Amino acid sequence: METKKIHPLVTKASQQLREGNISRRDFLRLSTLVGLSLASAEFLVACGSEPVATEAPAAAPAATEAPVVATEAPKSGIVRGGTLTCATRVERVDNPATFSLVSASHPWRHVIEYLTHTDPTGITHPYLLESWKASDDLLTWTLVLRKGIKFNNGKEFNADDVMFNFKQWLTESVKSSMYGAMSYMDYSGVERTDDYTVTLKLKSPSIFIPEHLAQYAAGIVPDGFGGDLTKEPVGTGAFTMEEYVVGERCRLKARADYWRMGEDGKPLPYLDEIVMVQLGEDRAADLSAYQSDQVDTILEPNVAIWEALKDDANTTVVATPTTATRVLRLRVDQEPWTKNEVRQALKHCQNREKILALALQGQGTIGNDSHVGQANPEYVDIAPYPFDPAKSMELLKAAGVTTPVKVELSVASDWPESMAFAQALKEDAVAGGFDITLKPMPATEYWNIWTTCNMGITWWSHRTLAPMTLAVAYTADADGKPGAWNESGWVDKEFSTILTEAIGTLDVEKRKELVGKLEVIQKERGSILLPFFMSVWKIYKKNVHGVEPTPDEYAIFYETWKDA
Repeated sequence: METKKIHPLVTKASQQLREGNISRRDFLRLSTLVGLSLASAEFLVACGSEPVATEAPAAAPAATEAPVVATEAPKSGIVRGGTLTCATRVERVDNPATFSLVSASHPWRHVIEYLTHTDPTGITHPYLLESWKASDDLLTWTLVLRKGIKFNNGKEFNADDVMFNFKQWLTESVKSSMYGAMSYMDYSGVERTDDYTVTLKLKSPSIFIPEHLAQYAAGIVPDGFGGDLTKEPVGTGAFTMEEYVVGERCRLKARADYWRMGEDGKPLPYLDEIVMVQLGEDRAADLSAYQSDQVDTILEPNVAIWEALKDDANTTVVATPTTATRVLRLRVDQEPWTKNEVRQALKHCQNREKILALALQGQGTIGNDSHVGQANPEYVDIAPYPFDPAKSMELLKAAGVTTPVKVELSVASDWPESMAFAQALKEDAVAGGFDITLKPMPATEYWNIWTTCNMGITWWSHRTLAPMTLAVAYTADADGKPGAWNESGWVDKEFSTILTEAIGTLDVEKRKELVGKLEVIQKERGSILLPFFMSVWKIYKKNVHGVEPTPDEYAIFYETWKDA
């Protein structure tokens, strides 16, 4: 076992752990983010003492070692072979850097892989990376790649591929969510040190590099990738894409030469095939197919599917609290939302408990109109505005607007949570001085206008740490122009300054204090209504094993197997 220099922030976190100021999970998450292996971090916890001479044992994972995965798979009795059939969307895709929905990644994350992996407990592990190291000031990061990994076309994975993908993510014209997320750096700071080492030099400190490298838009394609996965399905993953028909189905076939080993000492995956089918826009068709044993699992099931199957004797249902949500955002550069009093007025028209009950049968948590939820470790319990239509009328009067304020709300008709939210707000906002006309449309149509419509409800996925979402959705570029994913056009100088500081703050208590300030600013003068965060579910047959219950709803079936 080799020794590894301890980052000074880990030493501080160790002291906080001993004093009872942070949890064991927080310590493990923080330590691994700056490059300490999980084994070394757990060693420090077990020792219960301050690191001696700033060093501790650190075991580098072997090239065939699988990342830590929390599943219910037994340690023996694994059966190889068979086909897993999933009900899900089969999206039109091209460049993985531009994935805008988690569902787009479901088939393709079995073909392309990621540099890191964040497990269900929020701890991030090396994946295509062997390790990483952060400088004391968090401005320089060294990424060490695993050796001996090959793409499914025979090409060996190396630093050139990582450089290519960073260029994709950090080129504004590509319009990747990674561009806004990684606003602390640009491509000029990405350097190829050698064939298996890449160095990142940041413009401002950040602790989020490992987390960002696990995001669904960060799948690794080979150097020279032409921009369309359906034409070049080349990746390092455990499966090859044998068929892909948009809106209908896809079929994935297991590779015989995949680099990771299973628990039985043979290369993963355990399954022979994965088949994903799209059965239409009505999720009732997914439920019917599941109940008639045509599919083994339903990906991203909605609350109606959960209600129908939660007590089914032949079904495993795993619930996970998340920061996934439906955000009602207001274009602050369009009337009537240019005035903060009008935005605040609408916030007072939300009966949050009613909305949560109607949208999710109560399966979630209450939000406070900031994009920070209880599943984020930095969450601060800032009370939301109460449901108070009289206060709404008072604010509209102060803003000098004529009531009722007539507005149109665009909403995806095939997102039942969004429709329930919209309908409840429409009814309750009447007494608050608003006349809301609903404009329902298919989600495919909504995504064409989600950044431009005056008022809309958008699907936002889970991200482990709060500043990750805030940096993508509520910031501007160096010229002050809202980022590509800043759908409301809201930019607040104080908010951006505090967010930049939070992104560079490892100390969980200090970062929590900063995030609490961000919550207050966004609640009081922000551009969104956010009444709830969602629980999500993994739903699959009892004869299926080894399914990872991820809060981000990723489909990961490398270690999944079925009874014979």
